[in-house]
Amino acid sequence: MLTELIHQRNCKKNEMVTDVHTGEIACSSCGIVSLEPIVDLGMESSGLNASDYQNNSRVGAKRSLKMIDMGLSTLIESKDKDVTGKSLSVENRRMFYRLRMWDRNSRSAVTSKSFQKAFTLLDAISSKLGLPESVIEESAYLFRKIAARKILAGRSTAAMLSATIYATCRITDTPRTLQDISDAANIKKKVLQRTYRFLAKEMDLSPEAYTPSEFVTRIAKGLTISEKTQRLAFKILDLCAKKQVSTSKNPMAMAAAAVHLASTMNMEKVSQLKISKISGISAVTIRERRKEIVNKIGDVTIG
Repeated sequence: MLTELIHQRNCKKNEMVTDVHTGEIACSSCGIVSLEPIVDLGMESSGLNASDYQNNSRVGAKRSLKMIDMGLSTLIESKDKDVTGKSLSVENRRMFYRLRMWDRNSRSAVTSKSFQKAFTLLDAISSKLGLPESVIEESAYLFRKIAARKILAGRSTAAMLSATIYATCRITDTPRTLQDISDAANIKKKVLQRTYRFLAKEMDLSPEAYTPSEFVTRIAKGLTISEKTQRLAFKILDLCAKKQVSTSKNPMAMAAAAVHLASTMNMEKVSQLKISKISGISAVTIRERRKEIVNKIGDVTIG
């Protein structure tokens, strides 16, 4: 504001020119430069493809909860010099020495070590299970909340993270079974069940149970059955839900029994052992669930 008053008093032409390269506003007559910088309201990049946009972007990578520092890492060099190469004063040297020490101690904290182990395992499990990015970020967020509650002490980080992933899959309605996560994390299923019950109690989690229909497509892909059989399996499960046959039953077992019943009705030869191998449910359980479905809903026809 002061610059403009001085300019209006000394210069009569008052022809201001904007320099887009330096971000300065100057007078074309007398050369005085305004103190107020310009604000670029244009696009971030003028590139026509993704690579040009990334190269010309003025921002860094997006924040990610699955990274220890959320993608906002700091790096303090050990040289006691400023940007021009001059040595720092004694007071600044002491200040930066303390900053380096605090930064080093923060990285070696117990919580950071737990995060480093947990998030490395999170990447491995998510790649094996094919989890979407939203589920990975939600799992990292829930694990950070668990760490903030200070209930990780004395417990296995791998088991707690696996239980967190299972809870997140339940919350986001991503069909993954306990056996899937147990195999991916190389943890016993009983340990994972116990850890999940503890986690649900401590964090007050009450996610809805999976519906059997969510596992039909997964089983069908492994068996390569026809679309007609898949539609019949969905219809069988809908009737089971109305008759409350699937209440308190393993959803994967109900889906496997419905697929086996549908394939039999459509004259497609699919063995129980093959369905058992793909679904992870024993053949005995599949036969029992199939008997319950037949006794409750009777004959099923495609409408």
